[in-house]
Amino acid sequence: MSTPPRTALVTGAGRGIGRGIALGLARAGWSVGLVGRTRAHLDAAAADCRAANPSILVAVAAGDLVDAEAAAAAVASIEHELAPLGGLGLLVNNAGVVEHAELAFAADDVADAWRVIETNVRGPLLVTHAVLPGMLARGGGRVVNLSSGSAHRVSDAYTGYGISKGALSRFTRLLDHQYRAAGLRVFDLAPGVVATDMTGQMPLHADRTAWTPVEAVADLVVAIGEGRLDALSGRFLRAGADTPDSLLAAADRIVAADARVLRLVTDGPDDPAA
Repeated sequence: MSTPPRTALVTGAGRGIGRGIALGLARAGWSVGLVGRTRAHLDAAAADCRAANPSILVAVAAGDLVDAEAAAAAVASIEHELAPLGGLGLLVNNAGVVEHAELAFAADDVADAWRVIETNVRGPLLVTHAVLPGMLARGGGRVVNLSSGSAHRVSDAYTGYGISKGALSRFTRLLDHQYRAAGLRVFDLAPGVVATDMTGQMPLHADRTAWTPVEAVADLVVAIGEGRLDALSGRFLRAGADTPDSLLAAADRIVAADARVLRLVTDGPDDPAA
């Protein structure tokens, strides 16, 4: 693959994990495009990024990423602002939501579960679809989808969230398969449990005392953006447990075992699901 520009678009960048990732990239010398729904939050995050590194370029675009026209317009605005630096080298699909109530599916509001699925899946699909042509034309780029252990583990609640993260993990694997030869590298990154407004409202975490530092998430995003983890394209990484160094040490073993991917467990080579 060609060497992508040191520029990144981060969705959901106004608060929480997205803001932490944008700040981590800025401190590491990346110019950043911040995208989300609320302009005031984005402007505040942009000011923090500029203060962290006055030498970088920071662009902002507000819009509802579930809306196809708004998503395309936001990406076009960021690409225009970052064009003098060579376009976009890294996309971080971070924007996401969870159900309002912590309930098993029979008691849940299907409309609310669908809101979660639509936000967490349609948004990344639309943004990635808008970003890909430029990346592929330049010979490649990198995409990070913010995943979760909920993508592959069962849960007593938050059904829509689990469905959405499972779908996002499948999207990561499909993109890796379809475009690896064209220079694209794609990653599932579970941030662990970071203290944010969203997790703070979840009864599941009411008694939690151990949290993943958002800096650990940003460190992995920076390592991905710099190409240090390219051997693990298409796979699942977990901030707070994985570090860039630990992943590099385990990369050959992970690839040889074809581990860290979403798949069915079969009962042998003759299983029709194999």
